[in-house]
Amino acid sequence: MKNIARLALFFSCSFIIIFVLSTLTRYLHIRIEAARLLPLQSETALPQLIAAARWAVPFTLYFTVLFALSFSARNRIAAPVSIFFLVVLAGGFTIAVSTGMERGGFLPAARDMGKPLGGPGLILSQQDTVMVLVKGPAETLGPRVVSIPGRPLIYQEEPVGPNNTVLALPPIPFRNDVPWFLRNAAIDFSLAGERFRNLFEQGIVPFLVYFLPLVLLLTSLFFIFRVSSWPLANLFLGFLVFRGILAAETFVNSPEIQGMFGFFLGTRIPLPLVVPLLFAAAAVLVNLYSFLVFLARKRGDED
Repeated sequence: MKNIARLALFFSCSFIIIFVLSTLTRYLHIRIEAARLLPLQSETALPQLIAAARWAVPFTLYFTVLFALSFSARNRIAAPVSIFFLVVLAGGFTIAVSTGMERGGFLPAARDMGKPLGGPGLILSQQDTVMVLVKGPAETLGPRVVSIPGRPLIYQEEPVGPNNTVLALPPIPFRNDVPWFLRNAAIDFSLAGERFRNLFEQGIVPFLVYFLPLVLLLTSLFFIFRVSSWPLANLFLGFLVFRGILAAETFVNSPEIQGMFGFFLGTRIPLPLVVPLLFAAAAVLVNLYSFLVFLARKRGDED
């Protein structure tokens, strides 16, 4: 009972800390992306914060379950007990956070006009085209110098194109490119966050029908954290498997795969139930494998 209380405390603290830190990090990323666009638009902080929190929900879920499984394995908590309590805790915290975000969307948001980045002579580039804003980003319709490969420099007193349309400005290039694996993971978490949001807006039942099999599949991987006697190696292996599940979740929910499911299954199985049934079947197979391994080891000990 003491270990269960410690597991609940560890899960609760981990969920809160990871959720707050990931939300703030994502919010900062959204603000930076908005600041790179010219001309600046009047932004609202609350919708951006809620969007960051939606992204952080699946991120927090995956990493909290990952760390909690490692904690359970190191403290030798029985797998069935650990799986049961983790499913309950994950469902409770996720529903609470989703409810708070849904209610927060109805609050009035104050508009915030950020300060333009850079000064006179700001250089913007997109592919091989370079633009220099003579008077800086504060006057995006002011004079500019345009450099196009193979052509002499062009000075535009008034930056207009055909039919007096204003030429679009590329974003301010003040950051390095993000590695592809981090960018892909961020996209997958964004898609998962939107999926959670859409299901929660449909009702608590559709949300739980999708959410519970997913969490059950994640927690069923408890055996990974007992593969070796090195907890850090087991944690890294679990991280790789969890990343694969996140990629698989994005794959099976893509419009192409959903269309294929609808074509082959027709009306025999409702389309919203296909992916949860796949998660549940995978969880049953993993738990069956873990149970058979447990019986084999027990029999080996008796022999």
